[in-house]
Amino acid sequence: MRPILSHHRLILAALAGACLALASPAMGQDSEDGLEIGDAPAIMPADPDNAGEIERGSRPSSSTGDANTLDRGDRDSAPPVIKGDKPTVGGEPDALQGINIYLRMGTPLPDVPPEKPYEGTPDDAYGAFQRGLFLTAVDRALPRAQLGDPAAQTLLAEIMSRGLGVKRDLKGAAFWYGQAAQGGDPAAMFKYALLLMEGREVPQDKAKADDYMRRAADAGNASAQFNWAQILVAGTPGVRGLTAAMPYYEKAAEQGIADAQYALAQVYSALKDVPDEKKARAREWMTRAARAGFDTAQLDMGLWLVNGYNGPRDYEAGYRWLSIAAARGNVVAQNRLAHLYINALGTAPDSIEAAKWYVLSRRAGLKDPGLEDFYLGLNEEQQKQAIDRANRFRRT
Repeated sequence: MRPILSHHRLILAALAGACLALASPAMGQDSEDGLEIGDAPAIMPADPDNAGEIERGSRPSSSTGDANTLDRGDRDSAPPVIKGDKPTVGGEPDALQGINIYLRMGTPLPDVPPEKPYEGTPDDAYGAFQRGLFLTAVDRALPRAQLGDPAAQTLLAEIMSRGLGVKRDLKGAAFWYGQAAQGGDPAAMFKYALLLMEGREVPQDKAKADDYMRRAADAGNASAQFNWAQILVAGTPGVRGLTAAMPYYEKAAEQGIADAQYALAQVYSALKDVPDEKKARAREWMTRAARAGFDTAQLDMGLWLVNGYNGPRDYEAGYRWLSIAAARGNVVAQNRLAHLYINALGTAPDSIEAAKWYVLSRRAGLKDPGLEDFYLGLNEEQQKQAIDRANRFRRT
């Protein structure tokens, strides 16, 4: 059973400091026409305001919850969270999230890999859960959970933690996650490690949390692999920490964790002793993270392409990635996109569009004296048009 991915980030702040301290600054390179497009991208937290925090929603809890007795009052609960989903304004799906990024980039979708035949014994409880029959899943999982089945305990904890067909009970869910973690279930060890880090539903215990996170990572849980890599980097800054973390980033990246793909691209770039064949894949991993909808990776991929970093220059592809990140509200991408419009790199020159992106980035607090001089050099009508476009801008 895959964990809910909204809990898998520990944010890239620790990795940022480590890589920035190690890598010699890769400054923006002069293009053939003498233009410099800023500094080469540094590792940035996905959300600087929340750096160092685990992403979590509101967590109401039942004070009278019984781990063995489930209140089945809330029968109209939301369906399971799907990988890649994220809240959007007005309930509209994020057009740049998940596989839609391929459509935006004009790239055909890859062929679906053939499904491997399942040779094990079917699990009726999980089968009911996957079909949305949550109460049936509870009826079939609870007796097994009470007899010590870790898989059934994890399923029961997941149902209770999300209130699927039963009343949401976080304390009861924490109990069953703990039981399943003791039984060695990788998903439960990851979830219980997060609970131990947070210290709300169970007493906070960092040592125990780290142990469960490591065990879950070694057992193959992708989110735990990424988070354990983050813990290693935070605990041992510098080359040793990054070197120890790299295998876990690699495993998580191979399993599709976009944060790990982004981190791996940066680690491959930062460490001097990484084999050449791995360094040659830095752009590949950055591209995969960008295609997954990670706007910081989209920004960095655009800058790498424009500056010719870790590969050849490609102004048009760099422009496209910066445009996507800018449209999603990335302030640095908005600033860099203004430069591209001014200098006609990867796109036709457009003073009004350049000024629009500068206005948006300036409103967000990013100062740029060069762009300020450019903006003040426009006439009053051009400035008005740029402000009008900025006012009409809506994040996609």
